[in-house]
Amino acid sequence: MSRSLKKGPYVEESLLKKIEGKKPADVSGPIKTWARRSQISPEMVGFTFGVHNGKEHIEVFVSEEMVGHRLGEFSHSKKFLRHGGKMQKELEQKKKESEIAAAKSAKEAGDSKK
Repeated sequence: MSRSLKKGPYVEESLLKKIEGKKPADVSGPIKTWARRSQISPEMVGFTFGVHNGKEHIEVFVSEEMVGHRLGEFSHSKKFLRHGGKMQKELEQKKKESEIAAAKSAKEAGDSKK
């Protein structure tokens, strides 16, 4: 659900203070923040933020397309391993076997040309 237009976007004041009067080239290293809920404003474009994901700070370079989104959207807090189980493992095994067979046939075709 979006925030009321009457209230305007929520931008963490501490972030605005950190970038106030600075240019992206002036700042050395990412600006660390824990404010994942803060929206990205046009003033933040070009800066690199270290957004905390619960364990570490993930570097997020802000571009124009990100304006209006939240910082937390670009610093995932959960690690996706994979779906599957037995069926997924079988599919991956078949894929590996087909890649190996394709590599062998390419190698044999290259050897026969010599």
